[in-house]
Amino acid sequence: MSEIKVNSIKGVGASAAAITVNNTDGTCTANITNNLSNRRLTINGAMTIAQRGDVSSVTSGYGGADRFKFDRGGAAVVTLKQDTGDITQGFAKAQRIDVTTADSSLAASDYALLSYRFEGQDLQQLKKGTANAQQVTLSFHIKSPKTGTHIVELVDQSNSGRHVNKAYTVSSANTWEKKTVTFPMETSNAITNDNARRMDLNWWLAAGSTYSSGTLQTNWGSDTDANRAVGQVNCMDSTSNDIYITGVQLEVGSFSSDFEFRSFAQELALCQRYFQHLGRDNQLVFTTQTLGSYNPAMFLVLPVEMRATPTTTINQTTNNNGTISTGDLSPRNLAINIARSGSSAAMQQAEFDIKFSAEL
Repeated sequence: MSEIKVNSIKGVGASAAAITVNNTDGTCTANITNNLSNRRLTINGAMTIAQRGDVSSVTSGYGGADRFKFDRGGAAVVTLKQDTGDITQGFAKAQRIDVTTADSSLAASDYALLSYRFEGQDLQQLKKGTANAQQVTLSFHIKSPKTGTHIVELVDQSNSGRHVNKAYTVSSANTWEKKTVTFPMETSNAITNDNARRMDLNWWLAAGSTYSSGTLQTNWGSDTDANRAVGQVNCMDSTSNDIYITGVQLEVGSFSSDFEFRSFAQELALCQRYFQHLGRDNQLVFTTQTLGSYNPAMFLVLPVEMRATPTTTINQTTNNNGTISTGDLSPRNLAINIARSGSSAAMQQAEFDIKFSAEL
């Protein structure tokens, strides 16, 4: 058996060792500059969380897997579903975009895309706008109904929609393929450090000539629609089309590391910063009886503090002398009020659920 005995391993021209060996006990210390935990910037990249369930008739909005939004201009309509993922690669779930109304003849301004939106405070490690700006690498698994050129894009919402776009090729239709794309990062135009929408990651699915008639903008530049999706195939041209995506990971650096899996509980809590559905299927029951002239209320603390004060949607199916409303909303707390009807001494009861949204 052969052995190599060293005190350290150092790169050619490096001033410090990459690995230092303790000569007494044989342990070593490694100088690792890439953070191996919490490196995935995208939430719910494995599509495990789907709080809304399947949502049909979508032209702009969320459904299926949390955090991934569909947008379109034109005739296309889709159903968003959580479906089976690329199981052989460890992804049990995927976001499925099921085309239910096709856009087979694209007008100039027609488009379709799947979008992920970032808060500015979650992207400061990119160092955009500084001399040390960092490249980012996107990896994902996709099953597309179309072979050929597809476009993925970063859009800087802090700086008038500056964007950079990259092409990738789907080789086999309706087959899982892993794709990796590296984006440059510019040394000007810093990302605002706050909780607002500051960067979009877009997968183009269709693009009319307004968005595809120029030259693909593979380096950062000003918002030029014609350069955003040059060569993009039309994935919206048939109601037989389904697009699946999973394993989405954006990370700092010029290479793609293994996908960073998180527990279901971790991923759910991260998603609940943007959307929460409490009392699904009318599981919240508010029962009270008042003898005076006041409407009763209860104070509720949300499981996870939300990005901003949310908007609420109440679905109430039972109304026995009381109607539910919300008040005193904040990112973490709210009051649930029950407005009386009928006798002031009657019992009030309501069965309901509430959706909270603080999406970007």
